[in-house]
Amino acid sequence: MKKYIIKRLLIVIPVLFMISVGAFMIVNLAPGNPVDLYVSPDMTTEQIEATKQALGLNDPLTVQYAKWLMNILKGNLGFSFSSRLPVSTILGQRIGPTLLLMSLSMVVAYSFAIPMGILSAKKQNSIVDYFVTGLSFTGISLPSFFFGLGLIYVFAVKLKLLPTGGTKLLGVDGGIADQIRHLILPVIVLASQFAANMIRYARSSMIEVYNENYIRTATAKGLKPMQILGNHGVRNALIPIITVIGADIPKIVGGAIVTEQIFQWPGIGSLMVASINSRDYPVLMAVTMISAVAVLLANILVDIMYAVVDPRIKFN
Repeated sequence: MKKYIIKRLLIVIPVLFMISVGAFMIVNLAPGNPVDLYVSPDMTTEQIEATKQALGLNDPLTVQYAKWLMNILKGNLGFSFSSRLPVSTILGQRIGPTLLLMSLSMVVAYSFAIPMGILSAKKQNSIVDYFVTGLSFTGISLPSFFFGLGLIYVFAVKLKLLPTGGTKLLGVDGGIADQIRHLILPVIVLASQFAANMIRYARSSMIEVYNENYIRTATAKGLKPMQILGNHGVRNALIPIITVIGADIPKIVGGAIVTEQIFQWPGIGSLMVASINSRDYPVLMAVTMISAVAVLLANILVDIMYAVVDPRIKFN
């Protein structure tokens, strides 16, 4: 296993390099120019060119990429074109809210979805199964922006029970209780998306397990349903569930762009949208690379979890 992990970590290096090249080219070749942020009607052509030179935009793309790569290897993420603050400082301010929102949403989603998926499989083709399956398809089909706006309209505008967005009430130190109130609506929106997907996988995985011969043998031996579920059912159904969790883990870092925009949540997702609008290349590249690292590490973590859950799986 150690050799496998080392091998996978070494593979990450060239993969990240290729991702960085592709992302850098796409970001820099996109329509628009960061200099537009600095241009005013009274600026001369010489001043505009001087601004481009100061931002390093007059250099060929290969030179710009080489400079960016050298800075990254030194641990320097550069400076934001729009705010002129270090990119590391901006990410440090945004990563905390995203980690809080996404982690809490996943915990809520999985705590609800996995038991519901197991229940749906146990009650296959019953009213309970149809209800849970319908709930799952509704969550998948319902656009997050529509669901989020609907929740804001009902609970914030009409009932005035919850805030419309943000992380806290401006000018008031409401403490943890105030932050929880601001978390409720975005967590519901995100958790519904994660849960809807997980329910389907948990249900199908458990149905497959329940049809296995060892489950019939355990039932014939007179084992209690909870013993069968705990000792034989869930453990053998975990592989597909772990796969879904592994695909969701990078979202903890990358954030949810639409949801963060709707609820004015100051996270990585909303930062990416703002950076795209302002053509803030250094911030875009930093967010892209962090997301790429999260995806690659999540894949390695999933492989390790496979081996832990199922001893038959071995990696060399």
